[in-house]
Amino acid sequence: MATSGAIFDTASEQAYVRAAMRVPMLDRERERELAARWHVGRDERALRELIAPHLRLVIAMAGRFRGYGLSLDDLIQEGTLGLFQAAQRFEPGRDIRFSTYARWYVRSSIQDFVLRNWSIVRSGTTSAQKTMFFNLRRLRARLQSGSGASNESALRDMARTFRLALCDVQTMAQRLDGGDVSLNSPLPGGDAEQIDLLPDPSPSPEARVAAAEEMATRRAWLGRALKRLSLREQMIVRTRHLQDRVTTLSALGARLGISKERVRQIEGEALTKLRALS
Repeated sequence: MATSGAIFDTASEQAYVRAAMRVPMLDRERERELAARWHVGRDERALRELIAPHLRLVIAMAGRFRGYGLSLDDLIQEGTLGLFQAAQRFEPGRDIRFSTYARWYVRSSIQDFVLRNWSIVRSGTTSAQKTMFFNLRRLRARLQSGSGASNESALRDMARTFRLALCDVQTMAQRLDGGDVSLNSPLPGGDAEQIDLLPDPSPSPEARVAAAEEMATRRAWLGRALKRLSLREQMIVRTRHLQDRVTTLSALGARLGISKERVRQIEGEALTKLRALS
């Protein structure tokens, strides 16, 4: 499999590519033998020999996803994990070469890594959204160049192609075109930052004043209403409903020298009086 060395920048990347390319490819019989040894006996030496010639597949696949601003080393690592997953599931008795079988796992592993890491905001959670994510730029350019269609018209065509809502396609396009912006990045023409544009979730001063006034009104009403109750009723209501720690009916009954059922009755009568005063 030919791989352009131009996409590999560092000496370590180039050395890794050269080492991978020097590993000879396996013939069908040797590949099947190694796969069987791993599949049946979990022979790790056979697994390593089966994997090594296919690292060039991982390298070539990783190179296709460099445009998302991620490290090639990380992409190769993720693709290698996909290669191992393919080896775990590969059945040597099937009439298919391992490279053909492993291609989907390698690509899927790299794509999942890109979706998780290209942006701090997770994108592409469904199969259709993933497909759109990796094809959006190319399809939009083709639709616009082929028909002279506007960007909006191209997005509508893609929404029909991917069977997604137009708003989902528009959101994905904005995410791909805009990228991430730090909340601490400065705004043009001043010392303010992006974070200064975010709305404050705390209540406004007007809302805080209104809430304080309402609380004061409720407390005043409650104070007046409690005075309409007997001292015993006031004590029961206060200890049962107006304290952080609720006193039990049994404890109140023992304190007042009555049964807990009588305390319950007095409590019910007192609450009925308070409701009538509201």
